[in-house]
Amino acid sequence: MAIALKQLDDATRMDIDGVLDISIAEELKSDLLSAVATPLVRVDLSAVTYLDVTAIQLLWAAQHAAELKDVPLVFEASIPDSVRTALRDAGFQEMLTLLDQASPLKSSTGEMR
Repeated sequence: MAIALKQLDDATRMDIDGVLDISIAEELKSDLLSAVATPLVRVDLSAVTYLDVTAIQLLWAAQHAAELKDVPLVFEASIPDSVRTALRDAGFQEMLTLLDQASPLKSSTGEMR
């Protein structure tokens, strides 16, 4: 599992890949809190292969923390089916709706991904 935080001109981008489970909960929480402290957060989950309920809860909590701070938290539109299934099975339909409304991420060079 890897989390990369990148500062773009208008946002903090989080590229997350691999397995998101309880073993990385502390790192994920810390990185999400750092990202939510910026004006805009863009989260790329397209390379996530698995996530457990702990990771889902942390993503959900970060989304709500961002709302309270009026910080947009935008998810990458290209979400693996395994992530969608995990969210649906855990009862996080609200997050699936957000994912379905997501826009493509821009790379640091401005090109669409």
